[in-house]
Amino acid sequence: MKVVAGRSALAASRDASRASAYVIGNFDGVHLGHRALVRAARERAAASGGAVGVLTFDPHPARLFAPALAPPLIISLQRRIELLGEAGADEVVVEPFTAEFAAIEAVAFVREVLARDLGAREVVVGYDFSFGRGRKGDTRLLASEGAALGMGVTVVPPVTVSGLTCSSTKVREFALEGRVEGAAMLLGRPLEVTGAVIHGAGRGRGLGIPTANLQPEAELLPRPGIYAGRALLLDATSGAPVASHICALSIGSNPTFTAGAGSLSIEAHLLDFDADLYGRRLRLEIVHRLRDEQRFESVAALVARIQDDLRETRKVMGA
Repeated sequence: MKVVAGRSALAASRDASRASAYVIGNFDGVHLGHRALVRAARERAAASGGAVGVLTFDPHPARLFAPALAPPLIISLQRRIELLGEAGADEVVVEPFTAEFAAIEAVAFVREVLARDLGAREVVVGYDFSFGRGRKGDTRLLASEGAALGMGVTVVPPVTVSGLTCSSTKVREFALEGRVEGAAMLLGRPLEVTGAVIHGAGRGRGLGIPTANLQPEAELLPRPGIYAGRALLLDATSGAPVASHICALSIGSNPTFTAGAGSLSIEAHLLDFDADLYGRRLRLEIVHRLRDEQRFESVAALVARIQDDLRETRKVMGA
C-alpha cells in the first residue's frame, strides 16, 4: 500500500497508478462504519478497474479548533494507516490539517482538492460528512458539485450493530466506561493498546509475577481496572505480529504502593512466558474487564488476588 504525505505530494507525482475512488474522513479507530466506506469505494473502483484511496487528516481537526476539547485518539496514525490497508485501501493520503487547509471553502474543496489534486473519479463519504470552511459543505453540495464535474458521489448510510450506530465517539464512550466488549463490537476487533515495553518499578518481578510496562502510542485508555486479553509481540521492522500470548493486564495507578492518584501505568503479565521484552513493541488486545483496581492492606493479599485474576484470565480466554 502506498502512503502519501499530503495531496500536494500526490499531485506533484503525476503517478499513473494513483487511485480513482477516494474515501474521505478522520477514520480514528477504523471501526466497522469506516470499513464499510472503504468497501463501498472498492466496489466503485472495481467498475473502472481503478484503485482505492483514502484521504485522511493529521492532526485531528479538533486539535486545531478546540485543542482542550479534542477527543483522545483511539489509535495512532501509523496504526490507522495499517488498518485502512487491511480494510482494502491501496493508497492513503495523509493531509496535514492546518489553518490554511481548514479555510478552504466547500466548493473549492470539491473542485481543487478532490477533483484537481486527487484526481478522484469517485468519492465515497459517510451520511454525516461535512467539509470546507466552517464545515458548510454537506453531502448534498458534494453530490451537486460532483455531478457538474463528472465525479461520482456515494453516500454510505449509518452502519449499526445491535441497534447502535458505529462511531468513534461511541467507541471512546465504551472504552472510558470499561465496557471493552461494546467497543470491540463496533470496532470489529478487540480494543487495543500498542507501544514499546519500558522499564517500570520492577515490583511485579519482585512478587514473582513479572509484567511488561507499556508506553502507549495512542491516547485512549480504557477505564482503570484489571483486564484479560492477549499480548501480540510485533516484528521490529514490519510491525506485524510474530507471537501471541494470553495476558492479564492492569491499567491504573498501583494504589497498594502509591498514595493518592498517581499517573496511570499499563502493565501486562504474559501467561506461560518468560523472556526479556524491553524495547520491543507489544499490542495488547483488551478482551474482558475482570474487576476494578483496588488497594490491598498487604502485599500478600495483593498477590493472592492477582493469582485469582490469572486463573480467571485463563478461564475467560480459554487457555
